[in-house]
Amino acid sequence: MSLALAALALASASAAAPVVQTEAGAVEGESGADGRAMFRGIPFAAPPLGDLRFRAPQQVKHWQGTRQAVKSAPACLQVDYGWNSEAAANQSEDCLYLDVATPTLHPAKPLPVMVSIHGGGNRAGGGPGPAASPIVARGVVLVSVQYRLSALGFMSHPALGKQSGNYGLMDQQAGLRWVQANIARFGGDPANVTIFGESAGAQDVGLQMLSPGAKGLFHKAIEESGTAGFGLPPRSLAENEALGDMIAKAAGAPAHATAAQLRALPAKALIEAAEHADVPNLDDDSFIWLQAVVDGEVLTETPEASLAKGVGSAIPLILGINRLELGLYGTPERAIAQGFGDNAAAAMQAYGLTPGSAPAADLRLRLANDLTFRCPSLHVAARHARSGGTAWHYQFDIDGPDGKPVTHGSEIRFVLAGDGAAADALAPLAAYWVNFARTGNPNGKGLPQWPRFGAGAASLEFTATGPREVEGLSAQTCALRSAP
Repeated sequence: MSLALAALALASASAAAPVVQTEAGAVEGESGADGRAMFRGIPFAAPPLGDLRFRAPQQVKHWQGTRQAVKSAPACLQVDYGWNSEAAANQSEDCLYLDVATPTLHPAKPLPVMVSIHGGGNRAGGGPGPAASPIVARGVVLVSVQYRLSALGFMSHPALGKQSGNYGLMDQQAGLRWVQANIARFGGDPANVTIFGESAGAQDVGLQMLSPGAKGLFHKAIEESGTAGFGLPPRSLAENEALGDMIAKAAGAPAHATAAQLRALPAKALIEAAEHADVPNLDDDSFIWLQAVVDGEVLTETPEASLAKGVGSAIPLILGINRLELGLYGTPERAIAQGFGDNAAAAMQAYGLTPGSAPAADLRLRLANDLTFRCPSLHVAARHARSGGTAWHYQFDIDGPDGKPVTHGSEIRFVLAGDGAAADALAPLAAYWVNFARTGNPNGKGLPQWPRFGAGAASLEFTATGPREVEGLSAQTCALRSAP
């Protein structure tokens, strides 16, 4: 090839690369094989480093020229638990970036927007991945937002002042503000934004529905295997400050540390100290950042208090669980005493743990599911419907392709990975999710009817023979517990 032809080919390739002018500057992405435009590693807030650690996210600085956006940013700081090794191998405290994928930059009319909030216990995971999801080809603009994790994202401390803790939730809100300001330039409709997440991501979706700071930033919500309360008692700001003080001292901070001293601590030391913290009134310390923190700013009251008032009921909601999720920590008797309170005796009987009764063989899994997932999701759905909101509830029960039983996260591949036409017929989650993002109702042509959650407590169960309507999932035991 001549030098002139090579130069022409290079110029053509460069011209073909999609470029979008955001409020902070131009970004150049890349085109996918299906014609989509993908942009990775776009900053939506200033790096939370130095004096910006333990502060609300600050506005990103403008840049000159065109910023390359073809590589996802490092994940936020975290410990490697095995399942998150890829994120843990590429991590940084400078992590407030998002990825965007759009079918076209110039649609005939603005496309619905879906914003993914990743799971991982609010202490692990990352944003890369969804930009390549086949769900984009169904006609949605997909955004994946990262947020500060573990102690850097959720720790409070007396030295940090009024706005202390819940930085991760503030990061998500900053990402949603970026969407409102910029997504139209990517072909998306800022007036039609759906947030969705799994596990801790689902909890964060639920908390954003209740947070004053997120009002007006999104219009629909999907919670997969998680609720605002995650079935746990919330923490007050004072309780979270005491926990934060313990973590800070373990990370090397002096007694009565100042904010400047906290910001000067090695970031990894804070993460490691949080990993080994003994959390008061919490048997499983791995759930440390799954207790909602009522800080008075991001969350002004407990999730249950907000739900009882109907906060967030104007937002259409899909929520549900997998038939089996995570195992039980500790003994069934202790879990029942803590989870059911005054109704513990009735719960003992319901689970077959009284003299003369025989508990089910899968008692531990059933109990863990009821306490953390099933009962909270049914409670939130009932609260939402009772307040006049629209909710659709599901239970996912399809074993993995390797024959392993359904577990926590099993539904994700049906939503994002695109398992093809056969999977669509079996469990059309992606089709329901996109219909919901488009119209606020998951139902559509060619899909089994999904009834709204109401007095009959109807759910849609995804099974190996296809979706079917069921009612009253764990009604006997969940009637004994009222916790989101």
